[in-house]
Amino acid sequence: MGNLCTCLAPKTTVKRKQRPTKRLPNPGPVANTSNRWSRIRSGSRKDKLDDAMLQEQALAAAILFRQHQQQNGGAGLPFDRSTSLRYSNGSKKTQLPRSSSSRARSLTDPLLQPHQLVNRDVKLDDLETNHFILVHGGGFGAWCWYKSIALLEEGGFRVTAIDLTGSGIHSFDTNGITSLSQYVKPLIDFLEKLADGEKVILAGHDFGGACISYAMELFPFKISKAIFIAAAMLTNGQSTLEMFSQQMGSNDLMRQAQIFLYANGNDHPPTAIDLDKSLLKELLFNQSPAKDIALASVSMRPIPFAPVLEKLSLSDLQYGSVRRYYIETPEDNAIPISLQESMINSSPPKQVTGCPKVSVPPTTWYRLVAGLNAQLRLVRRGRLRVTFRPVLKWLETHTNPSLRIHGVRLMVIVNMDFWCMQWKKKLSLLPLEVLTEQDELNDS
Repeated sequence: MGNLCTCLAPKTTVKRKQRPTKRLPNPGPVANTSNRWSRIRSGSRKDKLDDAMLQEQALAAAILFRQHQQQNGGAGLPFDRSTSLRYSNGSKKTQLPRSSSSRARSLTDPLLQPHQLVNRDVKLDDLETNHFILVHGGGFGAWCWYKSIALLEEGGFRVTAIDLTGSGIHSFDTNGITSLSQYVKPLIDFLEKLADGEKVILAGHDFGGACISYAMELFPFKISKAIFIAAAMLTNGQSTLEMFSQQMGSNDLMRQAQIFLYANGNDHPPTAIDLDKSLLKELLFNQSPAKDIALASVSMRPIPFAPVLEKLSLSDLQYGSVRRYYIETPEDNAIPISLQESMINSSPPKQVTGCPKVSVPPTTWYRLVAGLNAQLRLVRRGRLRVTFRPVLKWLETHTNPSLRIHGVRLMVIVNMDFWCMQWKKKLSLLPLEVLTEQDELNDS
């Protein structure tokens, strides 16, 4: 109350004696003063234009994002001031941790928190087993599962990632592997040591599919189910090389990346296959962030050639008694979707599913809409056909590649009647309707 009275009380002025000061002579005229003042004024006008442009872009982004939410039935993730802080649908009591990374996110990074992909409704006690065994593909190692391991363990599952012979940190020379049984020995040793009645879930990727098939034939009673993730799911009497040969003629990228190693001399069959590191991104990591590509380039090892040639012996009594599930990856360049579907048709599993789709984060929409607005400002009246062509090219080279990983494609439809009407009214509204479609993005 005392502070309030003090603020409302009339101010008393206290006269102070002014001390004599020495005044310096006025400085002489500064050269180019008018030019300097004009530069300042022009700079301020430019800043105002930039501010207006940013406001327009923000408004357009907000409208587009609102339309996107309405198309999805209002479903979306509420976000705080920091876009790195995500919440699941519902109350903020289930707050997810912030990212500790200070690096700016890339458009190719998975912007959705991995916690949001975990099915929280699964009751682990009701499962036959909660122990996953992850088997890597050719040339990889247990290290390639680092994201999956963290995600599954945070969901309450037990996870074991196996380094096959000559892979990952396994010290054996890849060129010395002469059979599939030798290559899969670490996996077989692990299954043999399981306690009586204990079961696991096998998950294999790429060439790891042939490896878990070999284990399913030997230990069907120890395997609850098998998950093939864009993996080699072979039939009886088929080898991995025969499976890949079905698409070898159309997969020029795979042939370009292969480097055969001849440890026993050029007069003998190759002992291993290496991959050209400069083609890793296009062949294996076309949907992955740069940090994963860097990790693979220093961690991958050659693929043993003898196991690829070996034909599997699979029986309905052993191998066929294990439930199989297949996860398709439509954008896979190493095992194309056509080859995946061919294997599924040849030996149908219990269930086929695709990789989970991740909704486009708001920050990605804002950046893309701002870039689209910048391109649209280059469109000129009377030269629509010429000036609008770069906008379409920008969508195909910048926007859609960034949205492809989310299963979204951006389409622009020009309404010519609306265009003419707005020019007659001399309004600066954009003559475009931006539509989004959730689709599988098949080549058809």
